[in-house]
Amino acid sequence: MRAGRLGEGPGRLLVLLYGVFTVGATSRSVVQMLMKFDEAPLAYVLSAVAALVYAFILVSLVRGGERARRLAMVCCAAELIGVLTVGTWTLAEPSAFPDATVWSDYGMGYLFLPLVLPVTGLLWLRRARRA
Repeated sequence: MRAGRLGEGPGRLLVLLYGVFTVGATSRSVVQMLMKFDEAPLAYVLSAVAALVYAFILVSLVRGGERARRLAMVCCAAELIGVLTVGTWTLAEPSAFPDATVWSDYGMGYLFLPLVLPVTGLLWLRRARRA
């Protein structure tokens, strides 16, 4: 891998997945906030936050370079903390989430990809630093 090219090789799969998650989480949260915000405001705002995190990671992977890699590392760590926090919260206090978020139940509704993706991203970005 050439220096600064985060979206090459296995990084292409991360770009694809973060692209899909950015579009999915953004469209889901926008529709939910416009149509039924009063039903589950916390869940819908958290879905919008997830969409923003996904978008930052996507842009960083596409942009490349050391600064983008560091930003992506921070965002992947924030994503992992968010998935673990929201996942635990939804299991401990389900009544706080009348509707699911992307990170509910550790991303179970998305085949646990929201839990696997930041770990994979962190590993890739760590490897990219050495390349």
